[in-house]
Amino acid sequence: MPADAVPGDAANPSPDPLADPLIVDCHGHVSAPDALWVYKSLLLSHRGEHGRKFPEVSDEELLHFANKKEMAPCGHLDMLDRAGTHRQLLSPRPFQQMHSEKPGKLVHWFTEETNNIIARTVKLLPDRFFGVAGLPQVAGDPVEVVLPELERAVRTLGFKGCLLNPDPFENRPGTEPPAMGDRYWYPLYEKLCELDVPAHIHSATSHSERSPYTLNFLLDETTAVYGLIHSDVFKDFPTLKIVVSHGGGAIPYHAGRFHASALRRGENFYEQLRQLYFDTALYSEEALRLLIKTVGVDNCLFGAECPGVGSAVDPETGDTLDHIAPFIKGFDWLSDEDKRKILSGNAIRVFNLEGLE
Repeated sequence: MPADAVPGDAANPSPDPLADPLIVDCHGHVSAPDALWVYKSLLLSHRGEHGRKFPEVSDEELLHFANKKEMAPCGHLDMLDRAGTHRQLLSPRPFQQMHSEKPGKLVHWFTEETNNIIARTVKLLPDRFFGVAGLPQVAGDPVEVVLPELERAVRTLGFKGCLLNPDPFENRPGTEPPAMGDRYWYPLYEKLCELDVPAHIHSATSHSERSPYTLNFLLDETTAVYGLIHSDVFKDFPTLKIVVSHGGGAIPYHAGRFHASALRRGENFYEQLRQLYFDTALYSEEALRLLIKTVGVDNCLFGAECPGVGSAVDPETGDTLDHIAPFIKGFDWLSDEDKRKILSGNAIRVFNLEGLE
């Protein structure tokens, strides 16, 4: 492939899956106007002294930034087209969420304005996006503080779920959040069941150089799964729906070790995993194969986070690493129905995406 070619362009077409079964990406993050990031910078500078006011952003600006080339070979909408993704669940950029900042009102203001931007983007592009809310989790505050914004996001803005950060302290030295099985989280779990929406576990930033945010995502998601399984959460909330980002971190890779410990307790770790859902935001065929075989077809939701960190071009294929649907379609040990479930059916069921087949 020529060095200056764009993956999927007319001269160098990628496999076109648009005519294939519906693809729903459950793991997407908003491509927001620069005004949102400037707003965050100002909040952190004046710490609320200048008030909350958010700058005016036109619909034209929202549409421009929704397809502005940033960290991928082309803009957000074009990347979805090139990857063959029909619909995407759009959430805040996790590393921007600043849950550990003080005073807590800054977290609330920024989260609410980010959710407003997502809601407006969904309204402008209803055939491409569904909304997934950020929660104004303030490190050290009771989890009840997030409930009003979750209610607003679902009941007023029409969002289909929320991101959930297992560590609002954002890996600050000397701090440790409650495990996900701790009763600290129970008011949130109760509200999620009441609203019948899932929480998508995704860590945020990290204040550690030893484990920067990209690595901390995987560490927190692994720890979250472990905490949920070693608890009574799913006994106490049998209808609770939890999706774990990035294939559950290290969980599938070390499932045998966890299963050995479970057997000593008279339990089955593989059965316990099926209480959770996992997205496929993994960028190698081998990792996807391991995830699906470990947690089962019914518990895998297609997620590519496209565009995102995986939008780097693989020199061996000429495609971006987040172009993972062909891997799933190519697994000859999956039936057509299995592939349909992973590519769209499970997301439709878990996130209650009415009107999609």
